[in-house]
Amino acid sequence: MNKSYSFSAPIGEHTITIETGKLAALAGGSVTVRVGDTIVFATATMSAHPRSGINFFPLSVDFEERLYAVGRIPGSFFRREGRPHEKMILASRLIDRPLRPLFPSDMRNDVQIILSTLSSDQEHDMDVLGIVAASAALTISNIPFDGPIGGLRVGYIDDKFVLNPILPQMVDSRLNMRLAGTADAINMVEAGAIEASEEMIVEALKVGHQGMQPIIELQNEMRSQLGKPKSEYTPIAVDKAVKEVIGGRVRGPVSQLVAEHADREARNAAVAVLREEVLSEYSDSDYDEADIREVLQAELKAEIRRRILDQGIRPDGRGSTDMRPLSAEVGLLPRAHGSGLFQRGETQVLTIATLGTPRDEQKLDDLYPDDSKRYMHHYNFPPYSTGETWFLRGTKRREVGHGALAEAALRPMIPSEDEFAYTIRLVSEVMASNGSTSMASVCGSALALMDAGVPIKAPVGGIAMGLVTDGDRHVVLTDIQGLEDHLGDMDFKVAGTREGITALQMDIKVKGLSYQIMEEALMQAMDARMQILDVITDCIQEPAELSAYAPRMLSIKISPAKIGAVIGKGGSTIRALQDEYAVTIDVEDDGTVIIAGVDGAKADAAIAAIEALTEDAELGGIYTGKVVRLTDFGCFVEILPGMDGMVHISQLADYHVESVGDVVQMGDEIMVMVTDIDPGGKIRLSRQAVLEGWTLEEARSKDRPGSKRGRPGGDRNRRPRRS
Repeated sequence: MNKSYSFSAPIGEHTITIETGKLAALAGGSVTVRVGDTIVFATATMSAHPRSGINFFPLSVDFEERLYAVGRIPGSFFRREGRPHEKMILASRLIDRPLRPLFPSDMRNDVQIILSTLSSDQEHDMDVLGIVAASAALTISNIPFDGPIGGLRVGYIDDKFVLNPILPQMVDSRLNMRLAGTADAINMVEAGAIEASEEMIVEALKVGHQGMQPIIELQNEMRSQLGKPKSEYTPIAVDKAVKEVIGGRVRGPVSQLVAEHADREARNAAVAVLREEVLSEYSDSDYDEADIREVLQAELKAEIRRRILDQGIRPDGRGSTDMRPLSAEVGLLPRAHGSGLFQRGETQVLTIATLGTPRDEQKLDDLYPDDSKRYMHHYNFPPYSTGETWFLRGTKRREVGHGALAEAALRPMIPSEDEFAYTIRLVSEVMASNGSTSMASVCGSALALMDAGVPIKAPVGGIAMGLVTDGDRHVVLTDIQGLEDHLGDMDFKVAGTREGITALQMDIKVKGLSYQIMEEALMQAMDARMQILDVITDCIQEPAELSAYAPRMLSIKISPAKIGAVIGKGGSTIRALQDEYAVTIDVEDDGTVIIAGVDGAKADAAIAAIEALTEDAELGGIYTGKVVRLTDFGCFVEILPGMDGMVHISQLADYHVESVGDVVQMGDEIMVMVTDIDPGGKIRLSRQAVLEGWTLEEARSKDRPGSKRGRPGGDRNRRPRRS
């Protein structure tokens, strides 16, 4: 039997426990992390040999979802888990981002991290536990890794910060911040918020970083007791001689072309010419072509970074806080329910809004308590957006992540289902990309929602911030373009309204950032966000009217006890209503009935029909009903759909009636008053009360056993009067 080792530490109100030794002994490192009854299992394994022909570190992180963790069988045809759900893809990205900067940059061995949930109590979220699990597995493994890191969630509930709140608590939280970092600095942040101030965000970062220290100390203790010796690896680096020779050859020309060409296309063309010159010059040497290309790229990166740090000049000639030209447009597509085009420099995103009925909600089959989703944002990044070609093989992880970030940015502004019953889908199509398409998607989404007539609480804008630092000096860049993202040290995306931040995401290539730099970036981003919101509101100030092609949504509330009357036997009633009025009808368990149809008049008629089906009889109410049954002592009259009451023979006319058939026949329509409803729901009716014009009190007093029935002094022999 394998021996198990356990380590624990308090985090907020909970205890986190990391165990190792029992499972997956052949992996490089393996652990389970437990909080409550949620257990995340992680392994980290490295290939024995480096991968050739690549210039990047091949790290893969996969979070595998297992529904046995909540005692459920998958709902798919095959009854097994298929491709990862969105939340697992996002969790995998969340774990990858803080780990990647902590591996040796010259290592090319494959490192694979696989996580899965062995148990889920549906209270403790798995994503931040996954960060801890992956870090712990790496820390005790043979894999070179400059960790450990900690990971946790920070909420803001009842005016105070809460570490790792449970999912039910998060319903009332103004902040959902997930962050990771080393003992010295934060290196990853992702957050959604309800218009949080920059000051609140900075304070949350400090609270979170301090709160993760016990997790880091716990892993250091594990490493000292159980850690494996780190494996040697073969570093992949350009030969020093090639660096010196080629670097000396291209340094001057690179400096010149960067200074002369602010336009991206012109600069790229000049770099291509220089590359071909150098390759031709050294074609007879022993220098590897890939090394020559890498040295040229390194010199280009160094020169651009030098100009930013020394002169404050960016590749396109802007200053550090300057933004590229902005534009916004709505109503581009005549049949779409809403559309918005946002452009920042060369980056251009078209977002389309579609409104649907509640039945269009996305059904979820995962480890989380929510079973449906009525607001969705999807993001597409086609090859033409960068002037390239590649195979279209489904949605990539990056597309899922960017879509989720834009979705989070708008979520606090989406009206509740009670205010706006529609299901909402946004699709952002990236038409051209030169940096920060995710934040352009946020802006395009705000435009499309208002164009569709969605009563959002406020428009949202987003901006991407960058950073160049040499360790001593730094420059924070507003509105980074693609080259600055590639050659810089940070991608810090911030979205929000005029009142505060609704979403942010920070990825860095250095090992950590100070609070000062993050605060500087947040304040600089706020200034940029205000400019963007000015452009959005200049284009469209408030939500437009609903498109003529959008379904008209109406809702009423009925008693849950009446749901069966609307549905009918085997759904017959609701199907008949939908066919007759050309609408869709959705009935919620709480009695909310939502009617959707393009023809507003037919939707109104459908509501009237449902109200009639579910109306309750009222004491003293007068109804025109149909005779549905005759007896010796009276008749039964259907006064509402599926609801009838009895008219006693003594209450059929304003004279003495010998036989029920003398007054009414099956199918006759007569007017009656409801004079009594007993506790069992039986209804007593009176036709005489209507004929005589009695009040309810009069009718009830004269329709009692032993009372005189009929009008005093009435002519018992006069002909019957029909209503």
